[in-house]
Amino acid sequence: MNSFKSVSDRKIQTLFPIVLFSIIILGNLRLVLDSFKRNQSNILGIYGRLKGESNNGVRVVVSPEDRLEEGCDVFEGKWIWDNESYPLYEEQSCPYLVKQTTCLKNGRPDSFYQNWRWQPNGCNLPRFEPLKLLDILRGKRMMFIGDSLQRGQFESMVCLVQSVIPEGKKSLHRVPPMKIFKIEEYNASIEYYWAPFIVESISDHATNHTVHKRMVRLDSIAKHGQHWQGVDILVFESYIWWMHKPFINATYGSPDHVTEYNVTTAYRLALKTWADWLELNINPLTQKLFFMTMSPTHLWSWEWKPGSDENCFNELHPIQDPSYWGTGSNLEIMTILQKTIAELKIDVTLLNITQLSEYRKDAHTTIYGERKGKLLTREQRADPKSFADCIHWCLPGVPDTWNQILYAYLLKTFQNFA
Repeated sequence: MNSFKSVSDRKIQTLFPIVLFSIIILGNLRLVLDSFKRNQSNILGIYGRLKGESNNGVRVVVSPEDRLEEGCDVFEGKWIWDNESYPLYEEQSCPYLVKQTTCLKNGRPDSFYQNWRWQPNGCNLPRFEPLKLLDILRGKRMMFIGDSLQRGQFESMVCLVQSVIPEGKKSLHRVPPMKIFKIEEYNASIEYYWAPFIVESISDHATNHTVHKRMVRLDSIAKHGQHWQGVDILVFESYIWWMHKPFINATYGSPDHVTEYNVTTAYRLALKTWADWLELNINPLTQKLFFMTMSPTHLWSWEWKPGSDENCFNELHPIQDPSYWGTGSNLEIMTILQKTIAELKIDVTLLNITQLSEYRKDAHTTIYGERKGKLLTREQRADPKSFADCIHWCLPGVPDTWNQILYAYLLKTFQNFA
């Protein structure tokens, strides 16, 4: 018995170093594998693929919970204070903003305008998720077409997605009248095209355009349209440039015969030209079309504060009256737009952001933006009644909500990969 125990002890003593060595090896191997998995996850999260993998970009799944509820009207609701989850990005974190929209950098003392969240009645607006939008845009082009307000929406969209794209994998190119933001790993782009009247005009140069002398070619759109052909997602907007005066000089038929048109008549003719171009040049099976309704102005404070004689300067809170509608939004123009889209033979989704934006008298650039390409002087800032910009919006701000709504509509029809 003792002899057997002695032999067993010697075997155990002999095997112990081998077992111990094996445990150490296996432990180290486990650490290596775990580290590799973590690195693989990080690589996929940052770069979207491993070396040799052909599937560029992070693949995401859009679940039913991500999509708008059936019957949800995202355009009816109210603004709710939310300083925990808003803003969706920081002004200083987005290098693609222009000086016209960087209100904090330009000296605005408050940032309250960044912390209001749009809450639809009876349903929720999907929170913007950059990776899901990038998957929607995989291999596609999205183009915003319009004036400087539409450029603000373009810059908002770029800021909403750019933080999840690694350095060296994104770039912004200025090719007047366009700006093109490229996302390399998704073979995608978000673009902006300057066309303040949608149809052609003497104001079509992206930087050197006349503001006060306006002349529109109501039946001409081909020069612009050649840049829109084949674009997967087109987002149009055109309003404020039409509203400089009640009448506008324009040509229709003969390019040499300039006539003074009532603005609403001219707008109707321009949209007819646009609609005809769409029906001849758009493939409804491969292209999605959106039209953003008018972005309201807040030029006269007596509209929300009876008896006052100011403008939007120093306003810090949204308008609470759910029926508020200011003179900065033209109902006749809205009706023309709705009727034109209803009569189209192809689908254009009208995104009615006007009413929700009407409440946001607090979110304009006022004296903290640009005029004629330059920041306001000290003397100009001291006279906000004359110089406050109550047309353009600070970023982050209201245009981010417009893009959340656009994103929600893109999610509605997005098909997950097989």
